Amino acid sequence: MASDDRRAEGPGDLNRPPQTRGVLIVTGGGRGIGAETCKAAAADGWTVVVNYARDADSAAGVVAAIEAAGGKAKAVQADVQTEAGITALFEAADRIGPVRGLVNNAGGSADAKIADLTTADYDRMMDSNLRTTVFCAREAVRRMATDRGGEGGVIVNVGSRASVLGGQPGRVMYAAAKGAVDGFTSGLANEVGKLGIRVCTVRPGVIRTATHEAKAGAERLKTMTAAIALGRPGEPEEVAALITFLLSPSASYMTGTLVDIGGGR
Repeated sequence: MASDDRRAEGPGDLNRPPQTRGVLIVTGGGRGIGAETCKAAAADGWTVVVNYARDADSAAGVVAAIEAAGGKAKAVQADVQTEAGITALFEAADRIGPVRGLVNNAGGSADAKIADLTTADYDRMMDSNLRTTVFCAREAVRRMATDRGGEGGVIVNVGSRASVLGGQPGRVMYAAAKGAVDGFTSGLANEVGKLGIRVCTVRPGVIRTATHEAKAGAERLKTMTAAIALGRPGEPEEVAALITFLLSPSASYMTGTLVDIGGGR
């Protein structure tokens, strides 16, 4: 059926030169999955905004690695748990070029059993995992939506298999917050699909990052790994490759999709 709707991506865009992808914002892009996503996306032709909150050295290292490989990137400090920080991040990206992609990677977790949960614990989990996703997506939609003069784009949220499995003891609120991200993904995809924007979520399982290893501890990681069908944790590069695929025109018919990458767990 013919249509004159403007879309972010379609089959014809598969032939678009990679260097014309546009600007991609990766929140929490200085370390772990975020850092590897920045590198992989830059290699695929995106101009990457490497967002960080505090660790300037790590973000600078990511930018240096991208530039050494011939890519384009800029580190931008901003706390995306605040509205002022989100505004500053997107305004900095606007000065680089049109924002066509967003990876909502920034998040956080903390151990707090429900019997001991405080309102501060609750707010911290919801703010770092849901609030950041919602309001960064808001800014992206304002720039990408065709009814607002945008050319479309892609939003990829980083969720967690915990939203399905319920999380380890003491991490129920983390799982609940990521479950909310799942629902937000489906709803937003429906809301903006005809405005040229695709929205997906990747849900990693146990991934080998320095932060994960430090928080979980050796024994806990050993127990978690034993339950994985493939018998090993995933690597940040594997998650980054999936995110980069979802950002690309090769995934042009995927939206509202929750993609698991958990080794069979």
